[in-house]
Parts: sequence; C-alpha cells; structure tokens
Amino acid sequence: MSDATTQLVAPRRLRVAIYAADPLRRAALRRLIANADHDVADSTEAADVLLCDGDCPSTEARPFVTLGGTDTGQAGLLASDADANQIDAALRAVAAGLIVRSPGAEETGFAAMKETDLQMLLTPREIEVLSAIGEGMTNKLIARRLNISLHTVKFHIESLFRKLGVRTRTQALAKASERRCIETVEL
Repeated sequence: MSDATTQLVAPRRLRVAIYAADPLRRAALRRLIANADHDVADSTEAADVLLCDGDCPSTEARPFVTLGGTDTGQAGLLASDADANQIDAALRAVAAGLIVRSPGAEETGFAAMKETDLQMLLTPREIEVLSAIGEGMTNKLIARRLNISLHTVKFHIESLFRKLGVRTRTQALAKASERRCIETVEL
C-alpha cells in the first residue's frame, strides 16, 4: 500500500488548535480533543487542523472544522451541537484532505451539489470501514472492531465500492487516495 493511501486511512494522533472566544467552551473543546487521543496545539502553525467554535478568522490557511459557523468554503462544517464522535470523525477526515458537511449545519455550497456528486458521500462508518480495510483487516475483524454484524460490514463495503466506482478493496483504497482532496463526508 502506498504512503498516501496509508496516510489517508490510518488513524493517527492529530495536533489540533482550538479557536473559541468563550474560555469555558475552549476548555470543553480541549477536553474533547484530549479524550479523542489527539494533542492540543499551542498555535495554528503547529497544528494539523484547526477546530473553531463559530466562524474562524478568514485569514486561516490551515484546514479547519467549524462548529455552528457559516459556510465559507472551509473543509469542515458541523452543527454547533455535534457530539464528540462527530467532531473526531470530522477532524480526522479534514486532516486527510476530505470535505465534511453535517446535515444540521448551515451550508450553501453543499446544497448546490449535483445529484452525481451526492452519490460520492461517505458516511463516518464507511470511513471507519475503509480505514480498517487499509489496515488489512478481514470482514470478520472489522465487524469485531466496530461491534457490528458481518452482514453489516459487507453492506458498508458494497456501499463503498458503489460510491467509489470500484470492485476490489485495493481499488477502493487507491480511489480514496486519488479523491482525497475532493471527497465529501456526510456525518
């Protein structure tokens, strides 16, 4: 497997900078990041991704995830009430070069997508399955790790193959690697 594919699908510890005006919210987000087994970066320059509570500064060049902000073309946009799992999945996806939009978030660009683009949306569970495939796991091991049935794993893999337009696991990883800058994830 290529380094790019491994980097896309392999879970890793991220360095996350937090931008929040409210000190209590900032502290809560710091705990959330630490509980998700990521590091809180002291500056945006040292971060892999930036987590913003509300709108981020428009000058930010790093990939960032916004909670409850407006759609300004950022890589990640979640509803302000997104839970810890959604935030973690969004941070990992954005750090891998994907675009994330949750249904509860205010978005303009996402709503304008063509139906053919919508077929390419990957769910967080499909991303988890793709990550496990990238680790070389069998369907049975994936089912155990994700605490789902073998049938459900097969369903997710078939869905991945259909969305990516591939027929094998290797093709799925290669296609995900190719599309990582334009792929969209629905939470």
